[in-house]
Amino acid sequence: MQDEGHKLLAINAMPDHIHIFIGYNLNQLIPNLVEQIKTSSNKWIKDNRLSKFQFSWQKGYGCFTNSNSQIDSVVKYILNQEQHHKKNTFKEEYLKILNQNDIKYDEKYLFDFWENIFSD
Repeated sequence: MQDEGHKLLAINAMPDHIHIFIGYNLNQLIPNLVEQIKTSSNKWIKDNRLSKFQFSWQKGYGCFTNSNSQIDSVVKYILNQEQHHKKNTFKEEYLKILNQNDIKYDEKYLFDFWENIFSD
């Protein structure tokens, strides 16, 4: 990713999703960047045997932009995911982002959300 001219600003993974915040290089198409991230991380997870289950990414992804004035707050938001998801599920978070930004969507194209992943 960084060898393509992107700059990693923050990353944080939860059991059911990952946030990757980058300074994006406009010379690479977003779908190509996402494919590169998924392919290389999938290989790394398998090579390092980090999952006892068959690992693969879902087909979809969400991609959002920000202004320079939001960088610090987005980094804090991403690094605070564990606390954040004690209050809101990934599905609630994702739908809130879509709705707050008046992004129209068809539910059939949403992720396969894992409900109650953190329940005991």
